[in-house]
Amino acid sequence: MENGTAKVAHVLRQGTGGRIPVTILTGFLGAGKTTMLNRLVTRPDMAGVAVFINELGDIGIDHHLVERIDDALVILDSGCLCCTVQGDLIAALMRLHQQMARREIAPVQRVVIETTGLADPSPVVRALMEDRQVSARFRCDGVLTVVDATRMRDQLARHREAMAQISMADRLLLSKCDQAGRVEQDAVIRTLNELNPTAAHVMLDHGACDPKDLFSGGLYAEEDAPLSLDDWLGPALSITGNGQIGGSHSAPLGGDQGHVGLHSGQVRSFVVSFDTAPGWRGLAVGLGEILSDYAGKLLRVKGLVALPGLDVPMALQCVEDVAYAPVKLNAWPRTGPLADGVGRLVFIGEGLTQEDERTIRDRLAHLPGDREALRRSAATPGLPTRNWLLERAPFTPHESLTSEAFLIQPRFLREAGHNG
Repeated sequence: MENGTAKVAHVLRQGTGGRIPVTILTGFLGAGKTTMLNRLVTRPDMAGVAVFINELGDIGIDHHLVERIDDALVILDSGCLCCTVQGDLIAALMRLHQQMARREIAPVQRVVIETTGLADPSPVVRALMEDRQVSARFRCDGVLTVVDATRMRDQLARHREAMAQISMADRLLLSKCDQAGRVEQDAVIRTLNELNPTAAHVMLDHGACDPKDLFSGGLYAEEDAPLSLDDWLGPALSITGNGQIGGSHSAPLGGDQGHVGLHSGQVRSFVVSFDTAPGWRGLAVGLGEILSDYAGKLLRVKGLVALPGLDVPMALQCVEDVAYAPVKLNAWPRTGPLADGVGRLVFIGEGLTQEDERTIRDRLAHLPGDREALRRSAATPGLPTRNWLLERAPFTPHESLTSEAFLIQPRFLREAGHNG
């Protein structure tokens, strides 16, 4: 018991002395978010957690179902977080930080934001990452999606929001499993692995779960606690029948005649492995161009890459056409599928065809060199991965300049006869 309590305390302390971690709790209408949140906030070890509840409608109801109503619970009820409340969220977070700075409230170790059941969580993540004032004080810790095991497949057939919530998740929390038969549970898990092959699954016991299974699972920032990288990439690291890591999966989303466009798409996921370490600048520009060209289709990209001149992996995450700051990890795992040190990126997209997948694989197999990458980045001001180029990384060594004893950094010199 003491060991479990110590782990929870360690997870919650990730917010002290630095940026405060923010966890986004989402899930479709009726999935059991409020039930889980109620069980969570009544735990004594969750006393340092502030809770934001987003409600859609003129009269808020859900917050009355949460037992702990105090200064650390904020109601955002003027609309949906993915549409109109981003300004309210930013203002509420800043107000919370100011209250702590003035010592009007006890220090907050973590923030949990419960979104409305119709919210796409990606704009909330964007607000946390892109607003300078907020990102200097708070950091996205992860997205938790509660999934109703009895109704998920029907919801996917009718509502794109349900698919977006699942695809965005770092942890998938399965509720009402006791009400679903074994066959239905197996079908739900297969569908979840197709929609989001990187998310770990957590079974809820009538809404209850251990906080250590929920938090510090997103790896969005260097402050994140060490976690199992195998769990972070989840079933995407499974061995396929041909002996390759990962593979390609697609899951059609059905619908009635009233649902068209995004509601009738197909989710495809696949893993790209790098046999040789790609140059950082070429990868940054090449992947940024892919994010731009497939905007509206790519839902998420995440994975680890090896880089020339570095002995440690770099963790990368992109949501839609937003690329988050890369996270340099301490070491490659010593055991498991990732112990081979091979870089892998997991792609999840909606409406991607097999030809799109082949094109993306080919472009990542033929990345530009450092000089060409820098030229192309200069010609593309809106490149989503431009912030990656600010990372200090060795230039890709030229074959004729490699040495076992030294790391040689080439300088770009103007060639005679070119550019005057």
